[in-house]
Amino acid sequence: MFATIVVKVGRHRLSTGENRPDGTWARRSAAFGIGYLRVVAAMNVLGAVWVSFGEDIRRHNTVELFTPYLVTPGFASGAFAFFLAVTLRRRKRAAWILNLALSGLLGAAFAAVLAFVPEFRAHPQNWVSLALTVLFAGALLAGRHEFYAKGDRSNPRRALLTAAGGLLVTSLLAALLVTVADEAPARSSTFAERWSYGLMRAVSMGPAQGDFPGISTPAWADAVINIASTAVFAAVLWAAFRSVRATDPITASDEDRLRELLTRHGHADSLGYFALRRDKSAVFSPSGKAAVTYRVVGGVSLASADPLGDPEAWPGAIDRWLTEAREHGWTPAVMGASERGGIVYARHGLDALELGDEAIVDIADFTLEGRAMRGVRQAYHRVRRAGYTVRIRRHAEIPAEEMAELVRLADDWRDGDTERGFSMALGRLGDPADGDCLMLECADADGRLRAMLSFVPWGEKGLSLDLMRRDRDSDNGLIEFMVLDLIQRADEARITQLSLNFAMFRSVFERGARLGAGPVLRLWRSLLAFFSRWWQIESLYRANAKYRPAWEPRYMLFEKSTDVLRIGLAAGRAEGFLEAPGLPKWVHRKQLECVR
Repeated sequence: MFATIVVKVGRHRLSTGENRPDGTWARRSAAFGIGYLRVVAAMNVLGAVWVSFGEDIRRHNTVELFTPYLVTPGFASGAFAFFLAVTLRRRKRAAWILNLALSGLLGAAFAAVLAFVPEFRAHPQNWVSLALTVLFAGALLAGRHEFYAKGDRSNPRRALLTAAGGLLVTSLLAALLVTVADEAPARSSTFAERWSYGLMRAVSMGPAQGDFPGISTPAWADAVINIASTAVFAAVLWAAFRSVRATDPITASDEDRLRELLTRHGHADSLGYFALRRDKSAVFSPSGKAAVTYRVVGGVSLASADPLGDPEAWPGAIDRWLTEAREHGWTPAVMGASERGGIVYARHGLDALELGDEAIVDIADFTLEGRAMRGVRQAYHRVRRAGYTVRIRRHAEIPAEEMAELVRLADDWRDGDTERGFSMALGRLGDPADGDCLMLECADADGRLRAMLSFVPWGEKGLSLDLMRRDRDSDNGLIEFMVLDLIQRADEARITQLSLNFAMFRSVFERGARLGAGPVLRLWRSLLAFFSRWWQIESLYRANAKYRPAWEPRYMLFEKSTDVLRIGLAAGRAEGFLEAPGLPKWVHRKQLECVR
């Protein structure tokens, strides 16, 4: 199903503390702090579901007793401790500062109480709590160099605004809910009292009912208010600890440097030209002979395809990309790397999974003859007899007015509101800088344009499919007719090789249909076929297979297997298959217009 090409070839750690003598000690101290928070999170959640265990912890946190840092039963406290553990694991400096400040102040308070209040010194638990709290704070201090990930400078202000706005809105909605759900016989409370009650419920799990004699709300109303306040709390935490959203996009000078690398080494990777997308950022090797292009999506630094430039300089560019990702707390990942590029990335500590295969047509080996090509040949001649013709031009040869009309038609024929593509699409059409791209225009017998294909350069003698559009009212088979016509006229287009669509999980469909395929493989194939109803996974494979291409595997690379789901979601958003949560469609369209 998936092909692993490497297994962690010598993890290439770039953390700040690696080159110092105490690097190992610092990493162990940091690991202890993260592990402590994970244990505390588990205890708090267990205390919430195991009543007797939770009550026992609460008894040890009252009167003359206190518990270690963050130990208090409850789902909210467990979620808070788990969130802090996650942010520490991502090496966020802000999380380190918050934990050190809270544990340090709490440890100082414990020490002061034990020093000046004799009653507390009689309980061994208090000494254990002090020791664990101080040990946690000491571990953070010892591992301080391991927490280097920078946050956004606007995070404190954003968190304060989120807290103030969220609390105000939640309390007002809570007051409205209390007004509707109040079961008090007299219902004599004022709006100010109901608002105060809602505010108390938002910040406390159990406000004193005696303070609000004129209010009596059912349990479900209190639960709704508590859930809303928990959501606000989660939003505040997200705002306070979010990573820097992105670095500067590609500048004009960066694009010039990338184009120079493509001129020298663009033949090596069919996806190289897509590095010029202007919603990406670029990091260059120290020598400037190689570059990694990437985009930050949901805290994932998503690089696409192989690095550009001289393969000998790839390690320098990859080192800088990984260093930048770790400095900002981003999760590094690569989408669509070739086997050659995947091996180089693997030497820097990334693992690989095979995503699928790219269809490569070698013009010299292609033929329409033979029984296997009978169906394709008949479809090609059927469309030709219907009077369809194909016009082939470089973008630079198309007048501005005609290109504007092509762009309009491409938008009209697009399936959905979102322009899809990231690793294998340019994301723009008609830009003057892309004059070397090739346009195929298919017109019917009346001269009306019915379909178009746009290809980006792949070195001097190759093309890679970028954009594919067809009038939904046109005849079937136009895309295949255009591709075959381009192959037949390869000398006119001055090409020797053609890169078509990427077929995700191609090997699953091919091997799963064979005689003797195992039950797991057949189940996996059936599952992918089900999702193909929406994402055209199988249809893309079938559409490419009819040209009998050479299949070149493409890989996803990642650092930790626990990040694969997160990387998949980020890749889905980058490619346009998923939308960012909470944003309406018109926002995504506006973002795409800005990119284009």
